[in-house]
Amino acid sequence: MDSQASKTDQDFMLRALELAQEAASIDEVPIGALVVLDHDPVTGTLLQTPEIVAEAYNIRESGKNPVGHGELLALQAAALKLGRWRLTGCTLYVTLEPCVMCAGAIVLSRVSRVVYGTRDPKAGAVDSLYGILKDERLNHRPKVLSGVCEAECSRVLKEFFAKKRGLL
Repeated sequence: MDSQASKTDQDFMLRALELAQEAASIDEVPIGALVVLDHDPVTGTLLQTPEIVAEAYNIRESGKNPVGHGELLALQAAALKLGRWRLTGCTLYVTLEPCVMCAGAIVLSRVSRVVYGTRDPKAGAVDSLYGILKDERLNHRPKVLSGVCEAECSRVLKEFFAKKRGLL
């Protein structure tokens, strides 16, 4: 675990892992995501009781939806629940480093913080291939924390693809 991760970060990532397992159970790539309202959107002060406002997992295959990524679905659901498109005061928890599409949506939705589990060396757009969330040319840069429950997040993905390839 990253030394900057709190117990709360771990707890929320464990919930994202449960969502990833739900995705795997319907033969979707096991990526879980949730949006947590944990700061006052105006003052930025930490809320005493963080609230999960949206949960999702990948549904690209079952939904025949090329943008059916857990992160996008969670962001959309959070915006609907909160009644606003600016998701300031919210943290996005996701088991895998967001791709270019999801990183763009994170910037545009003004998410305050992103916590992800494991890197994606083939499509990661936060640290691995690109640094979209850190790009100073963009008008919003959320805080990023990586490596929370990294081993568990990586294991879920590796087991899923090993089964798909008939290796397990």
